[in-house]
Amino acid sequence: MLAVIEGNFLGSVYNTTNTNKYLFIMLLKLVLDTAVLCLCSRRLHTSFISMCGLSIVLGDSVMVIWVSSLYFLPPETCLVALCFLLTNASVIFDALTLPIVCLCLLDCYLEGTNFAKQSTVSKFLRHTALTLLVWVIAVLSSFGSVKSGTLELKFEDGLSATGCEVRESTLANFFILGSFSIITFTTLPFWSMIPRWVRESVREFASQNAKNQNSDSQFSTKGPDTRGFEETVYPRPPLWLSTILCLSLTWMPYITITVVFLLLGVGLPAYATVNLQWLECTNSLVMGVMFWANSVHTRAVQPHAHSATHDGESDQRSTGSDLSTAEMKTVI
Repeated sequence: MLAVIEGNFLGSVYNTTNTNKYLFIMLLKLVLDTAVLCLCSRRLHTSFISMCGLSIVLGDSVMVIWVSSLYFLPPETCLVALCFLLTNASVIFDALTLPIVCLCLLDCYLEGTNFAKQSTVSKFLRHTALTLLVWVIAVLSSFGSVKSGTLELKFEDGLSATGCEVRESTLANFFILGSFSIITFTTLPFWSMIPRWVRESVREFASQNAKNQNSDSQFSTKGPDTRGFEETVYPRPPLWLSTILCLSLTWMPYITITVVFLLLGVGLPAYATVNLQWLECTNSLVMGVMFWANSVHTRAVQPHAHSATHDGESDQRSTGSDLSTAEMKTVI
């Protein structure tokens, strides 16, 4: 796709530079990413996604400073510098997506092993090293694949434009479309039950908060409400559907807006689509899948553990009965 950085109408009579618009877009992205970072990333030193989010905010800040400094350059140099920034930024942000998803899966897997018992300093160093590795891979992949030169476009009605080639994030768009399709087709058969499940989960959350805040004696006075909650007749959703519902209730507005833009053909470069909303949505999906997989694995292991325990208890009982019989014969 092409990013128009300057338009000329009827030769030199009308000249428009879009530097202000690009500065506004990058400022808006920086503000939104900073807000998401403050709301979702509570432990920067113990989360790989939080460290990646912080690095993206720093990248947004660099782009804002770069575009702001263009106002102090001559017009010819300004266009070349703006084209260089837009082209390289789109390629680098597009190259960030695949390493982030892979390392997010690796980080979620390591949290279930002995690596989760590491100290805070060790986790901070590990996540910092992984984040630097992601950016190094993205920057190196941009070498040799970037066409940062300006392109001159001329039209028959006297309109000419100066633009540059930018890249869309195919993986980010595929992830959004895939998530929208999965959420839509899996929740449609249970559409009538979703409001009841949501109300039930809200009541359960409120009941749990009341139980944590009040003493046992005070909470026991609310016995009728608790019994009414425990006797709910609505069937609970399975774990995989609960995971999808949690993802949809949190991120469906963002996913829907992005899908509407894609269906309308409004192309967005990678430096705009690869943001903290997409990052946190990806993290939620990965953590949900890992939680569901661990639960399935645990349920598959538990029956074998129970059978082994039952066999051990029966062996102990039979051994104990044999010993007691031998002791009785010895006494006799």
